[in-house]
Amino acid sequence: MIELEGVPELIDPVMVAAFEGWNDAGDAASTAVAHLDREWKGEVFAALDAEDYYDFQVNRPTVWLDNGVRKITWPTTRLSVVRVGGDKPRDLVLVRGIEPSMRWRSFCNEILGFAHELGVEMVVILGALLGDTPHTRPVPVSGVTSDPDLARTMDLEETRYEGPTGIVGILQEACTHAGVPAVSLWAAVPHYVSQPPNPKATLALLNRLEDLIDMRIPLGELPEDARAWQLGVDQLASEDSEVAEYVQTLEEARDTAELPEASGEAIAREFERYLRRRDGGPGQGPGPGPGLATDGGDTSYLRDPGSGRTRPPKPERPGPESAAESAPEPPQEDEGAEDGDGDE
Repeated sequence: MIELEGVPELIDPVMVAAFEGWNDAGDAASTAVAHLDREWKGEVFAALDAEDYYDFQVNRPTVWLDNGVRKITWPTTRLSVVRVGGDKPRDLVLVRGIEPSMRWRSFCNEILGFAHELGVEMVVILGALLGDTPHTRPVPVSGVTSDPDLARTMDLEETRYEGPTGIVGILQEACTHAGVPAVSLWAAVPHYVSQPPNPKATLALLNRLEDLIDMRIPLGELPEDARAWQLGVDQLASEDSEVAEYVQTLEEARDTAELPEASGEAIAREFERYLRRRDGGPGQGPGPGPGLATDGGDTSYLRDPGSGRTRPPKPERPGPESAAESAPEPPQEDEGAEDGDGDE
């Protein structure tokens, strides 16, 4: 039984979820939910029992000191709620955790139990995948759903992906079967610079979420972080002629594929987004887009901790997995990460 003591009655609540691990290339999705929680000062009201869903040899607990007292933080999934004011107040239920190691169906049922008790109107799940996309172009974000009606009314793609999936795909299907409208937003992260963090991909997810739920999101320092990240990758790529040549190839392919998108409708959408953000508060103005580089910025996170290299690894020829990841459907979101139990 789910008890929600201390949680007020929510206004038009939307649940936004992200999970670290296989579905979270560059930590872009989990960082996006963490940003919402931080900017709107979310209050945790529930945490799932770590014993039920996690293998502690895969996701180990951490020990820390609190005024000299040793404490343990267990890997789990936590739920918090934030109330967003303005002309049209709305509440968000934020779900942030780690992809579970086992009992995925029970995990999703527990999340849906909270959604039902809180009166959640829609679930939005954020994810990030590795793809053949250049870091110099806007981050592609695909919005997909398993609900044909929702795809039509919200201008989303109806997912047709077949293959291995992670907790994002499982939770979306669980929502669909439970009759809860659900959307997944996927950001494509360049596979040749996949080390976290990737603030540019995080920013792209938040921009797409903002459009989806019609709510202005304070971006804080994310736009500047995204510009600094791109500048850092530009500098590192310029030190390796093979990487620079490969990036140029990706740019040409991307520009050719997007020529049909330069339509009046696409331009109008971008202009509407600009007008909305122009009237925003501090940190929400339009400014230079994340595709523009600026001077400065710490790029130490681009260092490979194993080798001490300060440049992205030389790209390998994309295999079938990478080719699938660049398709519009959300494919395998990351490589080499721990998988779940694959319950269907």
